[in-house]
Amino acid sequence: MLNKLLATVKKEILLLLRDRVGLSVLFLMPVALILVMTLIQDSAFKSINEKGIPVVFVNNDNDSLGYQIKQGLLSTDLCYVSDSIDGKPANSESAKKAVSEGKFLIGIVIPKGATASIRKNVSAMVSETLNGSDSLQKQTDSVEITILIDPVAKKSFLNAVTSNLREFISEIKTKIMFQTFSEQIAEVIPDKNNTPKNSYQKSQIIRYKEIFASTATEQIVPNAVQHNVPAWTIFAMFFIAIPLSNSILKEKTEGSVFRLHTMPTPYLLLINGKILVYVMVCLIQFLLMLAVGKFLLPQMGLPALVLGNSMMGIFILTMATAFAATGFGVTVGTLATTDHQAAIMGSLSILLLSALGGIWVPSYVMPEVMRNISAFSPLNWSLEGFYKLFLRGGGVEDILPYAIKLMVFFFAMMGISYLANHKKRTI
Repeated sequence: MLNKLLATVKKEILLLLRDRVGLSVLFLMPVALILVMTLIQDSAFKSINEKGIPVVFVNNDNDSLGYQIKQGLLSTDLCYVSDSIDGKPANSESAKKAVSEGKFLIGIVIPKGATASIRKNVSAMVSETLNGSDSLQKQTDSVEITILIDPVAKKSFLNAVTSNLREFISEIKTKIMFQTFSEQIAEVIPDKNNTPKNSYQKSQIIRYKEIFASTATEQIVPNAVQHNVPAWTIFAMFFIAIPLSNSILKEKTEGSVFRLHTMPTPYLLLINGKILVYVMVCLIQFLLMLAVGKFLLPQMGLPALVLGNSMMGIFILTMATAFAATGFGVTVGTLATTDHQAAIMGSLSILLLSALGGIWVPSYVMPEVMRNISAFSPLNWSLEGFYKLFLRGGGVEDILPYAIKLMVFFFAMMGISYLANHKKRTI
């Protein structure tokens, strides 16, 4: 029995090596996908600390409000601030044009006399409070800070950015109001001990700290590499269904499968040779993709792939994914009757499963109905498992449910292949 299995494995290896073009596609295609998709999506996944949001700043105020907003923006990693465009000082018109052309994501225009207007309003408030006058009702001056937004930018991203900017600007306005109020009170109450203390100036009431929820021993920052390397590796492993199904159909068309059936060897033993060979191909694909993410992408200025805490978890999940992909290929080759059927059935089904599985579009941005359907895609099981390992710092116990699902999928595919092959032989 072992000799028969080894002979089948040897046959499959020789057939695979003869098709050098197809073999090279199996390895070069996923490398190209990872490089292209990672480079394209890198800016979308970069954290704010790495690059910052391009902002053009126009300070028509030339007073406390304008200066403090600019200093605050310059001191934070949230934004990359520029007050000039093409070497010339920015103004309202040039800033609007630059943002509309995509040179900047956001433009901030501080109006002339903004600080003076705030102080005037505060003076009116103090006068009304101390003298009981109606000067506040007569005061109509207001400060309008213009925020210019690139219309091409995604709304959800801009909402997060502009809300932070509005909060920051409001904080500075409150600080100026408090200072002005303190000065007005000090004029009325000369005793310094009775002057309100500007504790706001010394400390910030609310602070923010961003922490990525992960149990990894080293900090894992979500980026294009962490998302794309596992995603397109899984896609490439399932894409192996096409050459595997073609191999099965080639044996049918050449008549060799009928000669194999005359041998006193069960069908599953004959097909096991194909499974072992193509599982090995999937493992080589995975190792190559890891090498690309770990060593090649950093040479292109991208972050290196972080593997997480559990190498055993990676091995188990990779093996389960390889068997699931190979079992799917065997089923496609068994059910198809021509090369064209196998190519169309294999490619379209893989594209559909990858789209549903979150390879092309993350599942968390899908509608609820599609998210529920996505949970039935084997590519989604594998991808979620690798996210557990690469992004959340999970271990073997975290990916076992996904690995079990993938192995159940493999045995289900093999059962379907066995029944379909048995039915064809009895017709």
